[in-house]
Amino acid sequence: MNQEKFGSFIKQIRKQNNLTQKQLADKYNVTYQAVSKWENGKNMPDISLIKQMSKDFKISLEELFNGEFKENKKNILLPILLVVLVGIIIILIIMLNNKEDDFKFKTLSSTCENFNIVGNIAYNDKKTYIYISNIEYCGGDDIKLYKKIECILYESSNNMDIKISSFNYTEDKKISLEEFLKNVTFAIDDYKKTCKEYSKNSLFLSINAIDENNKITSYKIPLVLEKTCNN
Repeated sequence: MNQEKFGSFIKQIRKQNNLTQKQLADKYNVTYQAVSKWENGKNMPDISLIKQMSKDFKISLEELFNGEFKENKKNILLPILLVVLVGIIIILIIMLNNKEDDFKFKTLSSTCENFNIVGNIAYNDKKTYIYISNIEYCGGDDIKLYKKIECILYESSNNMDIKISSFNYTEDKKISLEEFLKNVTFAIDDYKKTCKEYSKNSLFLSINAIDENNKITSYKIPLVLEKTCNN
């Protein structure tokens, strides 16, 4: 998912509804700084908020995930002269929205005591989205400053680890593991698998941090589903 595109779409929706950042923040019980980060593509709202926005603003989840209105939704804003054509378009939109919004959600969490993780898998018969928007290091022992950190999302399948996505820190200023993880967000849209095919422990995060002496500190964090998706 393109987070900047998602953020611009949230901003567009807010302005179309004549809301300030503070008004939108108050509506969803967050700070206006959080809304600003959404709109600037620096962070993502929790999946529960995305679902609520879909209902409140009557926008399909797929449009929110993709950061744009679908073409056929734009077309209904055009002048339509024939009543019959209007009726057909309305029926098609209702059918399409019912199909798009038929997403099911499963929660991702961690069994590792040193990390708190909040994530979700959203899926229907055709698409699967993976979101991990909150990774918190709560171990307390790792207080080093690192010059490079990489966090990778893997899927383990048939004794192979398949890389899905990664988040890297390579700036000149050194950073702690705790600070780094505050900015890590995974937003994978239209992943190749459907949620039915995931086992409970097939996803995991791998963190590799390099300090100024080129010493590598590694963590492997298993991710578990709330329950398997076909339950």
